[in-house]
Amino acid sequence: MMIEKELAECLQIEKLTPWLSEYVPELGDGPLQAEVLSGGATNLVCKISCGGEVAALRRPAIKKRGDDDRIMDREARVLEALKGSEVPHPRFIGHCDDKSVMGASFYLMELVDGWQSAGANACPPPFDQPGEHRRNMAFALIDGIAELSKVDYLEVGLAGFGKPEGFLERQVDRWLYQFNSYKESDGYEGRKIDELDYVADWLQDNRPDHYAKGIMHGDYGFANVIYHHGTPTRLAAIIDWELCTVGDPMLDLGFLVYNFRGREGTNPTGNYFDPTDFPYREEMVARYAENTGADVSQLTYYMVLAQFKLASLLEGHYARYLAGKQEKGKGMSLGGMVQPLIHTAAEMARQGR
Repeated sequence: MMIEKELAECLQIEKLTPWLSEYVPELGDGPLQAEVLSGGATNLVCKISCGGEVAALRRPAIKKRGDDDRIMDREARVLEALKGSEVPHPRFIGHCDDKSVMGASFYLMELVDGWQSAGANACPPPFDQPGEHRRNMAFALIDGIAELSKVDYLEVGLAGFGKPEGFLERQVDRWLYQFNSYKESDGYEGRKIDELDYVADWLQDNRPDHYAKGIMHGDYGFANVIYHHGTPTRLAAIIDWELCTVGDPMLDLGFLVYNFRGREGTNPTGNYFDPTDFPYREEMVARYAENTGADVSQLTYYMVLAQFKLASLLEGHYARYLAGKQEKGKGMSLGGMVQPLIHTAAEMARQGR
């Protein structure tokens, strides 16, 4: 955790305070108080106030990557666009892309009151016990992503935010290219991943002819939502919008539900949470279809694509570990998930469910 001096330097308090006074006066006019909520190596989220309202400030890590400022600007644009929608999200407060203030783009949002459980394994009562409330955690996830899929991205000002035309057609080539690009990393010469080519070919041959263009979160699941305290079970906010784009929202659904049990067919392996106490995949998909009116008949395709995409991203962690750019435990753990993901994707493809 950052000490007070490091935090002050990171936030550039002497420059940030007058910016807040001018653009976000509701935070107050007293000394700036800040507390780190999360981040450090990744995006930094701080609780800030000047004696008035309290807000959350989000900025890139101190050691920025090349596109971190652009990602911050995109996140801010999404939250501002969702204002007034039924999508649970932190209320947008303000955005600054002037690097002279803090050395990075940043934005302010509502500090959401609620609870998180990244793996659904450490939940407060009554969500820690099997039964209705735990099942409703999963249904609340479905309701949140259903609301997002119903937002007209053009009406809320997100024209040009992504490249929805040809989105689905580009996916397989994009993630295969990603797999192959890791061979340029020091210490990584590639490795044999059984059935990778089969999954890629199946995806190319079975791609849906049509899809509804819409907003995608890009990394939707338990890790990126906040629940309201108490019951009834409902989302307080969907968070971490850094992978958001405009494409095919069914890929968000596929990415979410492949982690859950199916009544028939292939079940997830190496899951980051135990799905035993949660609804069956079919129940969740039926709820999504009821809420959105979407055609979910080709969901298998999206579950297979979601696992193919994730495997490609996780192989990057393994390659970075071999290049000495990532801690061994994390690199080996994430790299070890690649083959099981591709195997499960292949089984789903063969069974068609």
